[in-house]
Amino acid sequence: MKLSEVKENLATIKELKFKLPDGTYVADHFHVTEVGQISKSFIDCGGVIRHEKKVNFQLWEADDYNHRLHPEKLENIINLSIDKLNIEDAEVEVEYQGETIQKFGIEFNLGEFHLMSTHTDCLARDKCNVPLQKVKVDLSSLTADACCTPGGGCC
Repeated sequence: MKLSEVKENLATIKELKFKLPDGTYVADHFHVTEVGQISKSFIDCGGVIRHEKKVNFQLWEADDYNHRLHPEKLENIINLSIDKLNIEDAEVEVEYQGETIQKFGIEFNLGEFHLMSTHTDCLARDKCNVPLQKVKVDLSSLTADACCTPGGGCC
């Protein structure tokens, strides 16, 4: 989800909720401690130089249980970040403290922001000889003589 989409969705809600991938919620008393833009330049495993920009929100929970961040306050923080830091309308990632700092993608569904698990991937599958998708085999199509048997010499 891009930053402009986050802002559009903030305008439609009265309460700010972030749902984690396991179905639990970030505590109501969370803070957004950072809104920024992260630029990353790197070379993938195929030798291609890449550049990536993302908008980053960092969520944090403290012991101030009476704290509540309202949608309009987050929108003000975002607008200030756009104005002062020239943040672009890029994809948003959210950092949140689990056992370590976790990074999530974000979606909006039924009036809530859902934090989506992210995964690593090979960006040069063609050069690394990594299949684009897993080969699916119908196990019922395998015959007894296609399988290894003890003493069959196939293993």
